[in-house]
Order: sequence, then structure tokens, then C-alpha cells
Amino acid sequence: MIKTVHASNIGRVRSVNEDSVWIGHLSQGYTIGIVADGMGGHQAGDTASRLAVDTIAEDLSTLEKGMSEEGLSAAVSDAILHANDVIYNEASKNEKYHNMGTTVEVLLLQERSGVIGHIGDSRAYKIVNGEAIQITEDHTLVNELYKSGQISLEEMKTHPRRNVIMRALGTDPEVSVDLYPVTLAAGEVLLLCSDGLSSLVSGEHIAQISGMQNVSLEERADRLLQLALLAGGDDNITVALFELQQDEVSGQSIKEWDS
Repeated sequence: MIKTVHASNIGRVRSVNEDSVWIGHLSQGYTIGIVADGMGGHQAGDTASRLAVDTIAEDLSTLEKGMSEEGLSAAVSDAILHANDVIYNEASKNEKYHNMGTTVEVLLLQERSGVIGHIGDSRAYKIVNGEAIQITEDHTLVNELYKSGQISLEEMKTHPRRNVIMRALGTDPEVSVDLYPVTLAAGEVLLLCSDGLSSLVSGEHIAQISGMQNVSLEERADRLLQLALLAGGDDNITVALFELQQDEVSGQSIKEWDS
């Protein structure tokens, strides 16, 4: 069965939690996870992330059963682009929401395989054999500088413009969605998170905690939040964990949805 949990914390500095998170288990046999990290000032960031999550969740909740891999990818892309329209139009109508936007991570699983849609610097990881493999690529200025060889990996962590995002949801009338195929085997964990976690907690610690099979998924999520808080908690922190568990008796994967 697929076990899921999500948790969010305002952190130690921010006055508003601009992250939004949602997980759904659909009767059609799909598991959905959405994490969005809003930006744009007072009330704008949390509005953008909430609009993103609500729009995408509503669109994906009406999917037909048994869709192809191509169909799942198209559905995720369409839902994210629809959310872009909703956020951009809302910002255009209301001056206090001007230039609001959000990152977004969308996981859509059909049993043990599916797709991740991604915009921004929130991340998706797959934890396998004690290693946290980053699935998504950050849409940030420092990542572009790193890829072009202008700065080192260490310089990325302290660069004065490390928070500059190059691609976000809702800030422009059109946006490009990155799509990644994903599978989940027994004992593996998928993690979606805002940068409030990934910027403060190393991949090694993320892997160590997320992969603790002898600890409940809820406890693992809480430990990740606590690590980010101990490291300073200078941003909102959100995590969503997905684990495919094996039937200990028969050794067969169970088609049962649990939350």
C-alpha cells in the first residue's frame, strides 16, 4: 500500500506560512501530492500557493481511471498551466496581489508509477538505499550560474542572489512545466518539499531520516521539520512523504490507500 503524510511549519522568522500542501487518494486508484511555496509579499504568497493547490487538486480529482503514462503527464501539465492562468489573472485584477507567484511540485501516481510536474525551487527526492536522489532541477539563478561553470557548488550555498527564482507559477501569462517520470518500489520513499527544508537540511540527513523504516512516516516528517527549525528555520517548511510498503505476510504489494 502507499502510505502518505504531510506536514508544514511556519518556521522561526516568517509571520505567515506561504506554503500550501495537499495529498489525495482517489477512488480511481490515483495518489496525488502537491507542494507549493508562495511569494509576493503580505497575503500574496499564501494566496498564490493556495490557488495553485486548489486548482490543481480539483483538476486532477476528475481523472479517468487507468490512464496511460502519456495521459498522466498531459493531465499534470494541463492542471499546472490552468493554475498559472488562475494566479496570473487574480494578480492582474487586484493590486495587492501584483507579481505574486509560487513554486509547485505535483506528484501523480497510479499504483507504483507516475509523473512529477515541477516549477521553481521546491524539490522532489527519491530515497533509495540510504541516498536522497534529487529528481527535479531548481529553476534558480545560482543553479544556472553553476551549470554554466561560473560558480562552484559551495558558492551556490552562500551566493547573495541564491534566492532568485528564474521560473515561477503565476508571474507570467505563459510558463513551461518540467515533467519527470517516477516509480516507487517497496521500501523506497518519495519526498516533496519546499526550500525551507532543502536549503537548511543536507541530502544526507534527508535520506537518513526519510529512510528510517523502523520509525513511522509521521515521525519522520516531524523530524525533518525539527531539523530545519534547529538549523535556523528562516523560511516556511513543508514536507510530503510517500512510501510503498510491502505486505509482510504474502510479500505482495497491497492496493489499499491509507492516509
